[in-house]
Amino acid sequence: MRLTAFAAPLILGALLASSVMAQPAPVAAPPVAATPPPAPPPPPYGAPIGQAAARRAIDAALAEAARNGWDVAVAVVEPTGELVAFARIDGTQYGSNAVAQQKAWTAARFRRDSKVFADALTAGRMGVLSFDGVAAAEGGVLIVVDGKVVGAIGVSGVTGAQDAQIARAGAEAAARR
Repeated sequence: MRLTAFAAPLILGALLASSVMAQPAPVAAPPVAATPPPAPPPPPYGAPIGQAAARRAIDAALAEAARNGWDVAVAVVEPTGELVAFARIDGTQYGSNAVAQQKAWTAARFRRDSKVFADALTAGRMGVLSFDGVAAAEGGVLIVVDGKVVGAIGVSGVTGAQDAQIARAGAEAAARR
């Protein structure tokens, strides 16, 4: 086959155009993640939770667990993290006793729910592992009265979300007068 002077440039142009078109498109840089706004400051500490409010928290938490058929351990601590009240449903795994107390301690000492630390780990912030005694698991909830931390409640025995559900029921009952 013989190419004419007219056809050769057309074929060459088509070959060049197809090789240029076959090049991969430039990859756009991934969008820069927006920096999340800073967390609000935690509430200040108040006077330690009393026995009556701690019992209300325990009773409400145990009632929430019983309604759902969940075997759990429940601990209420004062702002220092020291134990004020504790209960566990028969059949709860023994390991949950210490975990419930540790979740409550974490919430009280750091003035934030223990879920904050679990979320930090999930986001890859491994520095949380260096915080002495922190339970980076959902289920430790602050007890706040009149805008002040009076203690915390920790629950362990089911999933983190279920533990937190029970703990919130206890914290709400403790905050009522």
